[in-house]
This record gives sequence, C-alpha cells and structure tokens, in this order.
Amino acid sequence: MDEVLVERVLRAVEQVPPGRVVSYGDLAALVGIGPRQVGSILRHWGDNVTWWRVTSHAGDFHADLLARARPHWDEEGIRVKPNGRGCRIVDYRADLNALAADYARATADLTDGAG
Repeated sequence: MDEVLVERVLRAVEQVPPGRVVSYGDLAALVGIGPRQVGSILRHWGDNVTWWRVTSHAGDFHADLLARARPHWDEEGIRVKPNGRGCRIVDYRADLNALAADYARATADLTDGAG
C-alpha cells in the first residue's frame, strides 16, 4: 500500500470533528479512492486515529466495532439510533465542505498519492 495514500486517509479521519461522523464513501471521495480502500486502511493502520468517526453510509457499524466505538461516541455525544446499529448519520455528519478545507490544509505537505 502506498504510504502517502495511507497517510492521506489517516489525516482525513483526524479532521472529522468530535461529535461528528462521515461515511467511508465521504472520506473516499475526499481522498480520491474507493470506500473499501478507506476501510482497509483503517482496519490495518487506523488504531491511532479517531476511526469511530467513520461509519457506513447509514451511520452503522458491525456489532463488534460498535461496541468498541460506543465509549467514544458516549464521550462525544453521539447517540445510537433505536435499531442499535449505529447513529443517524443525517444528524451527525460533519460539514463536508469544512472537512475538505481542513483536509487540504492537513495534507498540503504531501506530494504523492491520491488526493
């Protein structure tokens, strides 16, 4: 995997504000890759970033991942929707325009890879 691409994804995740989420697809569009690539990068290298702020397009996680995310969500004020699968992404989605501007600043020093 391209190290610069990994760094771009991890920096993008770090730009998502506390109490907000984005989908794998939102980040993928920002970085210029596919959502599955975002998921793979987070699975392999995402332990040291705010991975719990990246969900499915519906705001959901698999049960085991949601259990790991819950303490973070509780701390940040993200409530689990009644079906117990995740949050209502429409209520918690980050401002994607602001995220794009923050991402551009955060990756200005990276010259290779997508984005």
